[in-house]
Amino acid sequence: MKRSLSLLDERRAALETCGYCPKLCRAACPVSEAEPRDSLTPWGKMSLAWFAARGDVEPDRDHAATAWACTGCYSCREHCDHRNEVAHTLGAARAEYRALGLAPAASEAVVAGFEQRRREVSRALSELAREPGVSETAETALLLGCDYVRKHAAVARAAVAVAARLFGGVRLVDGCCGLPLLMAGDRAGFAESLARLRAQVSGAPSLVVLDPGCAVVLEELGAKTLVELAAARLERFDRVPRLAAAPSVRWQDPCKLGRGLGIYDAPRQLLSRALGRAPEEFARSRGEALCSGGGGLLPQTMPETSAQIAARRLAEHAELGGGLVVTACASSLARFQKSGADVIDLISILDESSRPSDG
Repeated sequence: MKRSLSLLDERRAALETCGYCPKLCRAACPVSEAEPRDSLTPWGKMSLAWFAARGDVEPDRDHAATAWACTGCYSCREHCDHRNEVAHTLGAARAEYRALGLAPAASEAVVAGFEQRRREVSRALSELAREPGVSETAETALLLGCDYVRKHAAVARAAVAVAARLFGGVRLVDGCCGLPLLMAGDRAGFAESLARLRAQVSGAPSLVVLDPGCAVVLEELGAKTLVELAAARLERFDRVPRLAAAPSVRWQDPCKLGRGLGIYDAPRQLLSRALGRAPEEFARSRGEALCSGGGGLLPQTMPETSAQIAARRLAEHAELGGGLVVTACASSLARFQKSGADVIDLISILDESSRPSDG
């Protein structure tokens, strides 16, 4: 029996729009810039999904792999006259390919290791719960994001400190929005994880989120990023002399924070407050900003391509004079650190900028 990706019917318009497009999107995609193959352009990836959805080609592992060749950065959407939702459509294709048993092994490993990951996060959160300002009765619920908790413990502590100062105490949320499962094509697992998290935060007057990827998922629940809420309280932050003296401090727009949530001014306002001047910029910034290569499970499924994307970004940084890179995304932070960059998370700067003076 011939197989097809039948559930992609709901994405038919998006698939057809890309399928008939004259491939003007290559330069917008970090993956196809690093791997110059037609099949990895947004047009190519969407066309292959379209052919599989129509039953024109038999789904196989080679076709399936192209659906994972996406960081979910939304850059192609920004450059598309139709604002076509490529990332969401490829996410739907991942789910269908996975249902056929065609998901990449590295992606399946993420699903298999999810519960272990959750246990690691819970243990780490139990330690963070001892930090000053953390209270089970606090009205503000703070979701740090699994990657911050697991990979960037110092940044997670800084976020707790900043949030506690701004909101008079926080309650730590021990849950996962399920984004890794969604990116792996495990729709059922994602829905279950999100439902558990929704139950945890129901009734909380305020839900504050550190990781912008989590914030995109939880936007429907009224979640706000710590960055945007901090920017609404600029007077709480002071200049950081050691950074003010640095010759070059460059802001990197995270894809989910910028193109995902439309938050561009807030981090610049906060960083300007700490520096006493506007931060340096990449040649392409805001909606035009280039991806770090850290999202969409690309570091797991296509590690060399992910590294190439980061290398291109950091090469531009070096050409512009180098210095310190500032981001506000756990995935970008990890990707740049692995690539050897001098990089810091904005929240670490805000922690230093908002500490009470000794006097």
